[in-house]
Amino acid sequence: MKKILCLVMCVFLVIGLSACGGDINKVKTHDVDSEIYSADDINSAVDIIEKEFDANWNGCTLTEIYYAGDDYCTDFQEFADRNNADEVIVLLSSFDVDSSGGDGSLNPNSTYNNWNWILVRTKGGKWQHIDHGY
Repeated sequence: MKKILCLVMCVFLVIGLSACGGDINKVKTHDVDSEIYSADDINSAVDIIEKEFDANWNGCTLTEIYYAGDDYCTDFQEFADRNNADEVIVLLSSFDVDSSGGDGSLNPNSTYNNWNWILVRTKGGKWQHIDHGY
């Protein structure tokens, strides 16, 4: 009986954990030309945010994410400076929120557009997600 109870609890735990996080299954992206970053640089930043969204944005569906453009890097350089980093990259996204309101801080049944994701790194290193929002 203990084995069956343990098995049932494990199944519920797996189901519960798989329900956590946001939906990134249908996210679209498009190329934005850059004189600062390579396609690999941009794609690695996008990958980090997709993982963040998938892990932590319950009740939300990421519909679009892309590089904001070189001008944003200049505008957000203070984020790199404050975090002892050399480079900053900004991504823009759109996502839908279901009736739960995500974690409760978002408007239920709404769409967010032009949502910033700010990442920094030391030249050539791995991007770190440090901030997001409008």
